[in-house]
Amino acid sequence: MHRFDLNRVAASPWKNGGGSTREIACWPPGADMEAFAWRISVATIAQAGPFSAFAGVDRQIMLLDGDGVHLRGEGIDHVLGDPWRPFAFSGDVALDCSLLGGTSTDFNVMARRGRWQAQVAVRDGRTEAGRTGAGLCMVLRGGWLADGASLAPGQGWWWSGSAPQPLDLEPRDPGARLVQVLLQPV
Repeated sequence: MHRFDLNRVAASPWKNGGGSTREIACWPPGADMEAFAWRISVATIAQAGPFSAFAGVDRQIMLLDGDGVHLRGEGIDHVLGDPWRPFAFSGDVALDCSLLGGTSTDFNVMARRGRWQAQVAVRDGRTEAGRTGAGLCMVLRGGWLADGASLAPGQGWWWSGSAPQPLDLEPRDPGARLVQVLLQPV
């Protein structure tokens, strides 16, 4: 289990200048964009422009903050305007992104098709982490307890490995939410 704080994750600017990405976890560690099995990140979208295509990758995106974006591409016309609603799409499709207002921040999960499957869900009650092959839990709102340790928004745990390391997560506040990603090898 690896604890993280999104506020301490360095941002990498995009090549096109339209935003930046903070990579929370990637498997195997240190893999580049061509070699990862799965990758979880948070991106800041500051201007309209193309989304990079990732052949052979299944993607899920979820608005965290801001006005949202409109994604368009072959067979896709989706407004990502409501926070915390995951949207799944194929990374094979090249998408254009337009802003619905100002800057937006989104949560991204990418899994190499045929190797890993990802499920993304927002939870508001007691949750268990660490029983799947890999995954992540990150607090979205309110306070949470993870085996007695306090977690605030942007903080969480990610894991990967063959030996289960169960971790109980419990909301401390009414209205507390967290995003849970469960990754399973195919």
